[in-house]
Amino acid sequence: MQTSTLLLFLLACVPLILAPGPSVAYILTTTLSSGRAAGVSGVAGVEAGYVIHIVAAVAGVSAIIAASAEAFTVVKLAGVGYLVWLGIKAWRSRDETQLRHMGARGATVTVGQAFRRGFLVGVLNPKTQFVRPDAGAVWLQMTVLGLLFVMMATIPDLAWALTGSAVRRLLPGVRMKTMERISGTVLFGLAGYALTAKRAVT
Repeated sequence: MQTSTLLLFLLACVPLILAPGPSVAYILTTTLSSGRAAGVSGVAGVEAGYVIHIVAAVAGVSAIIAASAEAFTVVKLAGVGYLVWLGIKAWRSRDETQLRHMGARGATVTVGQAFRRGFLVGVLNPKTQFVRPDAGAVWLQMTVLGLLFVMMATIPDLAWALTGSAVRRLLPGVRMKTMERISGTVLFGLAGYALTAKRAVT
């Protein structure tokens, strides 16, 4: 693969990575409601979910999803349903404890739960795949470009987690129930946004 082609790929990734989407919403809301450790764990889960996309691309599964309207719709609806489910769970919170009193137990989800949920958010977020058949082995292109995307995405995702942690410290008097409902509302909004996603193959 030529250097110019690689640079174009990296530039094309920038808006995809920086544009807020389901993964950003999950990371930010998880950090706000459960703290920095859970947020960072959520980031790790999301990126692990993206790695599954690389494996699927190499195996040809992503190509099937990209080419089939039905398969794409199934994956998209699964992702939307999962975001809605997380939103409902957040809205059902009845915790009246203020953040300043949460201490070490200031989390509505454990680090492990945050990772698993983030993993599903990453897996159920359909991606655009693009390679050049004349540039070498397609599987190798998908692996290299996919891992580059994951590495690039990790940096802003961690930034969102740290931002959420900083905001959380500025709101010591807010009740956990309120934080959870804010998180749930954001997740509902992202579910609606994800529902409008269209297939795109380059």
